[in-house]
Amino acid sequence: MANILITGAGTGLGRGAALGLARAGHHVVAGAEIWSQVRDLRAEAQRQEVTLEAVKLDVTDDLDRRHAFGHDVDILVLNAGIQEAGAVVEIPMERVRRSFEVNVFGHLHLVQGFAPQLLRRGSGKVVWVSSAAGIRTRPWLGVYAATKHAIEALAWAMKNEMEPRGIRVAVINPGPFRTGYNDTGVEAMYQWWEPATALLDPPDFRDYLDNQYDPQEMVDAMVEVIPADHHPYRTVRPAASLQQDKDFESRVWTAGT
Repeated sequence: MANILITGAGTGLGRGAALGLARAGHHVVAGAEIWSQVRDLRAEAQRQEVTLEAVKLDVTDDLDRRHAFGHDVDILVLNAGIQEAGAVVEIPMERVRRSFEVNVFGHLHLVQGFAPQLLRRGSGKVVWVSSAAGIRTRPWLGVYAATKHAIEALAWAMKNEMEPRGIRVAVINPGPFRTGYNDTGVEAMYQWWEPATALLDPPDFRDYLDNQYDPQEMVDAMVEVIPADHHPYRTVRPAASLQQDKDFESRVWTAGT
């Protein structure tokens, strides 16, 4: 059984994976952004009769990160994230910076903090939870996709840097699952977008939001892959998303201007 630390475990896929991994017998340190999520996760673990350690871990908070570094970790799962919709040419820069702080920089701080113990031991694993948006993007989700593209670059570089020292690296690429995460990302745009002054009109997001997938498929895959000794570098769910990813990359190569 492995010692697993997972960020973003207060809600959504991270919460489901943390509980599932604990149920499978692993020692799970489940990091949640705010205290109410920590308490709720503890209560849910008790209700499900599983043992996990719920801790406050806002990946952008230096104090929270320093507390996290006190744990012995075999597998580090970088799952926390935020999504912000908006056209690239007008999304407020503070929203762009916040997206990178949470999705990329906060997790890179964690990687650099845990790397010494992993390298001393000569074993371990780092799993970056990317997204379908790490491979393909769509209008009005460009900033979010940019953060996930950054994760893809970091993870692939780390794989080649760390695996010769015994540290495995992998990515997980969820498609649109019905956890509330995508809905929040779209709705957040309307805090700043003003029709009277907007440069561009946003698309109708209803088709995107109304056709999301059951998150249990992704949670089950995460519970299986995260502690596994052997699996593909990239895990994509749902299955339909894999072909969409490949089709998108083909279109990029053949697109004109």
